[in-house]
Amino acid sequence: MTIPSEPIGSIPRSPELLGALSARQSGQLGDAAFASVLDRAVRETIETQASLGATVVTDGEQRKPSFVTYPIAGAANLSPDGVVIPFADGHQRQLPCLASGPFRYQEHAGQYVRAARQCTNLPVKQAVIAPSALSLLYPAAGLDGYSREDFLADLVDGAEADIRGCLEAGAHVVQLDFTEGRLSLKLDPSGQVLRDFVALNNRVLARFSEAERARIGVHTCPGGDQDSTHSLDVDYAELLPALFEHTAGNFYVQLASEPDPDRVLRVLADRLRPGVRVFVGVTDPIDPRVETPEEVRDRVLRAAQYLPVDQLGTCDDCGFSPFADDQSTSRQTAFAKIRARLEGTALAADRLGVGFPASRDSQETHQTAAVD
Repeated sequence: MTIPSEPIGSIPRSPELLGALSARQSGQLGDAAFASVLDRAVRETIETQASLGATVVTDGEQRKPSFVTYPIAGAANLSPDGVVIPFADGHQRQLPCLASGPFRYQEHAGQYVRAARQCTNLPVKQAVIAPSALSLLYPAAGLDGYSREDFLADLVDGAEADIRGCLEAGAHVVQLDFTEGRLSLKLDPSGQVLRDFVALNNRVLARFSEAERARIGVHTCPGGDQDSTHSLDVDYAELLPALFEHTAGNFYVQLASEPDPDRVLRVLADRLRPGVRVFVGVTDPIDPRVETPEEVRDRVLRAAQYLPVDQLGTCDDCGFSPFADDQSTSRQTAFAKIRARLEGTALAADRLGVGFPASRDSQETHQTAAVD
């Protein structure tokens, strides 16, 4: 028995990649040169995680414009005036809106898995956007000749293909990013939107076998962007019962930034079902202070008072840079927090008398990569 530890997804883009993104937008960098920069950013991101002792890695979403818009980047039938997401510090993100049908994925995440696996022998985790988030693209006024029912049917097909492509490409696990879950309760306190979100996601998950769903997880957080959140003020206890209605095998739950973690853990314990693993957040990506391994250890030990150790894992609260332009957290800080998560989880595993997975990647570059 071990306590696994996994990243959530995004890691701040490398300085070279940030420069290349700017140069490409201004037309000063061609496709081939940009592709080379992307390849280097992914390899460096994976190798650094491995050098820290990670046993599951992610490409850090270096290839994505954002965690939510990668499937629709370049689509010609979008308008910019979609749903506005307000954050606590006053800044906003605005989703695009479908201007005409049909809805089609422009890009699938399986290609990210294939590229990442060329860089490592370690298990690769892939985050994908939940179909519930993409359902927000359909305009409230509807579209002539393309009903919401037709849209949802196309969305379910696209989401299934996105997840299945990752599994077939060899992803260790596929994680559905469900940050809109907690936000929905702010937009609709009745909870009907949340229930509709879960039903839509389960409509996709129903297309997978039980063995496949064991490799699929759902992540929830209050939406971290530019050191702010969009729904931390929403009572977590209102979300968690619905969250666990997802027919997935893994749940990744933001916890380090919660003011009352014991209350959350009691709800998790009440909702936990056999065969499910809960990864609790033990580092807070929007807090500039780097947690110590001992702090992480104590957070894991606290969780183990409520959750069976054989159903417990650790993760970061959320991604470090879900939007490519978010530079509020440095790459160095992100890797330092990842190190603390890994070392602290190992300390807790030792205290609990269980194992911590050992890296099985023998690539020599992983032995030399280091954090500045």
